Amino acid sequence: MTAPNIAGLTTVTGKSVGVAVGTSATDLVANAASSNKVFKINSVVISNVDGTNAATIEVILQKAGSNNFHLAKTISVPANATLVVVSKDTQLYLEENDKIQVIASVASDLQAICSYEEIA
Repeated sequence: MTAPNIAGLTTVTGKSVGVAVGTSATDLVANAASSNKVFKINSVVISNVDGTNAATIEVILQKAGSNNFHLAKTISVPANATLVVVSKDTQLYLEENDKIQVIASVASDLQAICSYEEIA
């Protein structure tokens, strides 16, 4: 099924998720192929929790389960700093079978948080 018409929505649920970012692709948020929902992504924030070293981040929008588009590509996040990748100025929608993935240059240095609305 396709994503619902958001003009005729019945439910909007606010959600937040967080993950420790590793060196292989990790799903930050995923909209299942048959969810009958659309996710409005309000923010994606990357934090470097290492007190000494910088690390790079990739944030990928995967469309239809196979087409990758970079929201951020090899951006350095300094020690004890944050990077805002998506904000209210750059919101986007995840349709069915779409996901946002994150990859770091160093495991355990970066954390990712996503705030979104699940619309049905």
